[in-house]
Amino acid sequence: MATTEMVRGSEAGQKARDLSAPENYARPLTIVTTLFFMWGFITSLNDILIPHLKSVFDLSYAQVMLIQLAFFSAYFLFSVPWSKIVNGIGYKKTMVVGLLTMGVGALLFVPAASVPSFPLFLTALMILAAGITGLQVAANPYVIVLGKPETASSRLNLTQAFNSLGTTLAPLLGGVLILSAAPLAFEQVRQLSPQAVQSYRMGQAASVKLPYIVLSIVLVLLAVAIARFKLPRIRQAEGGPGEKINDSIWKHPNLLFGALGIFAYVGAEVSIGSFLVSYLGQPEIAGFPPQTAAGYVSFYWGGAMVGRFVGAAVLQRVKTGYCLAYARFVRRRWSRYPCSPADTWRCGA
Repeated sequence: MATTEMVRGSEAGQKARDLSAPENYARPLTIVTTLFFMWGFITSLNDILIPHLKSVFDLSYAQVMLIQLAFFSAYFLFSVPWSKIVNGIGYKKTMVVGLLTMGVGALLFVPAASVPSFPLFLTALMILAAGITGLQVAANPYVIVLGKPETASSRLNLTQAFNSLGTTLAPLLGGVLILSAAPLAFEQVRQLSPQAVQSYRMGQAASVKLPYIVLSIVLVLLAVAIARFKLPRIRQAEGGPGEKINDSIWKHPNLLFGALGIFAYVGAEVSIGSFLVSYLGQPEIAGFPPQTAAGYVSFYWGGAMVGRFVGAAVLQRVKTGYCLAYARFVRRRWSRYPCSPADTWRCGA
């Protein structure tokens, strides 16, 4: 009897110590940050796929931008279903399922390149993006609740900086692996026989197989690692099965305005990256070959990476609202200066 009381007392003391001791979230935050890097890397590869598949299938700019439409429409279509999955199985399992979904999407690039078929590429991209959507729905809020509320913005900005590290490295590697073969001019392709065109397209499309096979393997291995790693469960952020929460997004105007802001910012960010290789390849602009132009895309995404690392440090000391107001002020002041022919790097051509 005394032994039982002693055990109970020690258990109660241990629980009290666990509650009083601050949790160290450095390791789980590091593990989750790898997910940000991976989906940034894969998303930025679209900037290499666009000029490549445009050449392979002789597409117009409107047609080739179906790549981004298929990819980012997955966010619109699958975000709500993934939120239901998070509520049902929790953050960790949702991350694992998202990674496996991405692995399937990446593997589908092999049959898409073997046919080759542009619609099948779009299908593979949508499945890949559906998996990324699951990661974002789980990982973004998980990072927010994984620590002190007052430093949540800084943590999220820091992990997003590693997302930008992925977007910076992807064009460099993609340019070497995918854009290394010099494509024929459209006029040359149109002079080929149907059999020769098919053979040419198969040869050009084959360059995407190896990168996406490797990505598929890495994604599956990462899913296994996440499944085996013991991530802390944030009970106050994960509702129980069937538990109803008396809340609505319409009660949070800051959330709605933030969503509109992200919509506008992502649209501009993605559009610029999507056309940079083609833009820099224009004879009247720079006349760069695709592989060289791909290296310059990394400068673009590298700027976002630097800004996010700086933002993560600044947000440790400055409130989010003040940072947003200052960024808007600087942008308005910068856009007031008139453009000259030498300012095409700032104002556009």
